[in-house]
Amino acid sequence: MTEFKGFFSRYRLILLLIISAVARLVIGSLVELGNDEVYYINYALYPDLSHFDHPPMVGWFIQFFTLNLTFQAEGWIRLAAVFSGTLSTWLIYLIGRQIGDRLTGWYAALLYTSSFYGFVITGLFMMPDGPQMVFWLAALLFLLKSIEKEETKSTLSTSEKATAVWFLLAGLCTGLALLSKYTSAFILFGTFLYFLRNRQWFKKWYVYLGVVVAFICFIPVIIWNYQHDFISFTFHSDRIEVTNKLFRLDTFAKEVAGQILYNNPVVFFLTLIALISFYKHKLCPGNKSIRLLVNIALPLILIFLVISLFRSTLPHWSGPAYVTLIPLTAAWIRQNTTCGRKGLAIPRSIAAALLVLVLVITLALLQLFEGVIFNKGIDPATGKRLGWKDITLDMYGWKQLNAGFTKLYHSDLQTGKMDSTAVIISHRWFPAANIDYYVARPNGITLLTLAPLERTHKYAWITEYRGGIKPHMNAYFISSSYDFEDPRWNYEKDFSIQPPDTIPVYRKQLLVKYYYVWKMKVK
Repeated sequence: MTEFKGFFSRYRLILLLIISAVARLVIGSLVELGNDEVYYINYALYPDLSHFDHPPMVGWFIQFFTLNLTFQAEGWIRLAAVFSGTLSTWLIYLIGRQIGDRLTGWYAALLYTSSFYGFVITGLFMMPDGPQMVFWLAALLFLLKSIEKEETKSTLSTSEKATAVWFLLAGLCTGLALLSKYTSAFILFGTFLYFLRNRQWFKKWYVYLGVVVAFICFIPVIIWNYQHDFISFTFHSDRIEVTNKLFRLDTFAKEVAGQILYNNPVVFFLTLIALISFYKHKLCPGNKSIRLLVNIALPLILIFLVISLFRSTLPHWSGPAYVTLIPLTAAWIRQNTTCGRKGLAIPRSIAAALLVLVLVITLALLQLFEGVIFNKGIDPATGKRLGWKDITLDMYGWKQLNAGFTKLYHSDLQTGKMDSTAVIISHRWFPAANIDYYVARPNGITLLTLAPLERTHKYAWITEYRGGIKPHMNAYFISSSYDFEDPRWNYEKDFSIQPPDTIPVYRKQLLVKYYYVWKMKVK
């Protein structure tokens, strides 16, 4: 037993990285891609300096890890996310060790792993958050190292040089984080707040050069937006839906609940306790490194809480802020709890957080594949849902749709009902991206969109690249009972539309949704 404890103590971080990576890769290979993930594949298919929704980094990651889409299965698409999550776990360990000791770093790595935002959104799903988190944490680590060098300098020349190098690296990683997601600007804002309390930093030449380095990295996004009337920035200001009421307690409650759930309720409340302890000077009083982390994290959390009082928001937007506070939480567990002071490898609070993660993911997978919770299916006659809405169906049934559509498509070709130039038309970026990935490309069919830019996003440009709608063109339109859209609502003036064929989707022999396939022709 003693030998096992010694082995675990030496190699526990490596074991955590391997086990979590393998678990995410297995899940990622089995579960069909979500709406956002299939959409971001288009960033790799049609690379550009930037894109309508986000900067280009997520597309570059997909290109690199799939060998420029040589491999396109779900596991390959998500390989970049698994890599990002694994590297981020190591980086947050280094940050925890930087502000405390090795055990603090270990606690930080466990807390990050137990966070749904850390394990799933940045480490499993292929979204911009994954690459952002790698560069966000790297920037934080380099900022903390520059602060340490400044505070503990022994000789002016060597310390100043080391501090400058770390700070310039922080500027580079901040720029790369900005190329991943716009909320990375809060690294700059939080660092500026920290400098207001430590004004000697404004006298450092490398501070300004670091900002210039970050700006240079961001130039491709600025160029693209300049060429497109800054449409990406306009989109992000408009996508936060303005409501008619002055105060919306419902959207505020949704944001608070989302922040708690996305970051794991146990981790959230541990973080809250640690933050209160810090402000009461009961945790690392005078620690400037922790002060910097708090200055970066709190504005991002507070801004979305305030916005949610007036507008609809998404909880994962504040995810990087909670990750930034995880080392603070790890330090609190290490210094202020009995388990931490005793040096236990897995304190009870962290074990509880990990248990919540495992239970929720297990239930989610059981629901996805087995329908153990919401499994009443649909009415076969009407296609209407029976019981509660099952959000896991967003990531289920696309392969069954492909099988049914492929059979229908080849039958239509043989009977002459459609020809090989037929396209698929969609009305919105999702399900357009899902249909494109699971149905259109496997069958060698072109997918086009026909709707305003705010509904089609990058597909507005993709449709132009693919030749657009032509006179007398044959087309399919696909919708589901889960997210129903009838083409006659929008396209009857310009298309002749036949009654739809129906493709059923089953889960454990239970009918859970229909896909409807209309044949259309441009008039």
